[in-house]
Amino acid sequence: MNPATNQAIETFTPLTKDETLEAVKSADQAYQSWRHTSFKERKNAIAKFASLLRERKEEFAELITRDMGKRISESRQEIEFCAEIADFYAENAERFLADVPMEDVDADAYIHYEPIGVLMGVMPWNFPFYQVTRFAAPNIMAGNTVMVKHASNVPQCAEAIEKLFAECGLPDGVYTNLFIPSEFVDAIVSDSRVQGVSLTGSERAGAAVAALAGKNLKRSVLELGGNDPFIVLDDADIQQTVELAVKGRMVNAGQSCVASKRFILLESIADEFIEGFKEAMASMKMGDPMDEETTLAPLSTEGAAQKLQEQVQSTIDAGATVLLGGDRPDREGAYFNPTILTDVTPDMPTFDQELFGPVATVYVVKDETEAIELANRSSYGLGGSVYTRDKERGRKVAEQIETGMMFLNQPTSSQAELPFGGIKNSGYGRELSHLGILEFVNKKLIHLGPANS
Repeated sequence: MNPATNQAIETFTPLTKDETLEAVKSADQAYQSWRHTSFKERKNAIAKFASLLRERKEEFAELITRDMGKRISESRQEIEFCAEIADFYAENAERFLADVPMEDVDADAYIHYEPIGVLMGVMPWNFPFYQVTRFAAPNIMAGNTVMVKHASNVPQCAEAIEKLFAECGLPDGVYTNLFIPSEFVDAIVSDSRVQGVSLTGSERAGAAVAALAGKNLKRSVLELGGNDPFIVLDDADIQQTVELAVKGRMVNAGQSCVASKRFILLESIADEFIEGFKEAMASMKMGDPMDEETTLAPLSTEGAAQKLQEQVQSTIDAGATVLLGGDRPDREGAYFNPTILTDVTPDMPTFDQELFGPVATVYVVKDETEAIELANRSSYGLGGSVYTRDKERGRKVAEQIETGMMFLNQPTSSQAELPFGGIKNSGYGRELSHLGILEFVNKKLIHLGPANS
């Protein structure tokens, strides 16, 4: 479905359960040989993946935009980032997985990294190329084979990624796309040939997969929702911070787990910030995501827009104040108006929910201590940011926020070299950086005898 028009583009036939289990068999057979390939062979394939992404950036960007409605400029950025991630692991995997001598022990011993087998990935729709790349590239470089159940509303992207990996020279079964219903995930994770599962998605889906992985004694990595605080201290550059606030909240039409969502303002600067923020949000230009002039694209599906409307309306009904928006525009497609809500209290239904779309909640607090307390009053703990001219002050605040990532004077973002992940209900494990490639490998101790033997 094209969310800009709510019109059907194409239909895809799902696999049967027997076909799904046959795919698991193929992935396991591929692993038996892929695990023994050299880093050079793996590097050549993943480096070619990066090269082809750049060569065909426009083609893949248009697929993203048609599948889930992302602005075309953001889709291009996503493809570029995927190429950077692939290059990063192609260049560094061998170093990251080199043997590590054990020091300061009475033994001649070292840690030897080995792949563990077939991995299952359950991927979301909001970054359909990026989420898959950050899961697949390091694990393929580590010698594992991967299977991916992508989100059902991005099938064109899912199909294109599988074809692209095949073009890179990967043997059949090293990367497998699965057009399957969610209930088939149980059979896959329960299969003895599958050794781990990684899910990026909702809290509910993460809990189900974690329980399934635990029941079957499988490793798991979960990257779930977020309710990132955006803390503005009284010495911040307000004009610059407002610009960053819009960027942080409106990336991907607000559909990002690490988008800035809760804007926590010290009262001395609150009025100035809110005035600028409201003006900037109101100026967003809604339109066709293929149009370069559009600054606000539709949500991913009509269902997503309807859910967001229900969340916002329930908050308004509970007593929240609407500073901007609060509803949907009268136009075709899964659009939602830029929205700012204030006076949101802990007893309201969405206080501790993730609002996945162009909706910001604003809180005014009296001091830094109250800002930290409010930021930590969340079941989520993915990312966050703090804004101040004083770097040391910002560092001290950042260290007190209960999240997996904190950024100073910029919204939460991703880089291939930096670890990505959260705590609390935002999940566990890390992706990207050297930590990402170590999640699904065997950290084997090799003991050769006493020291100096």
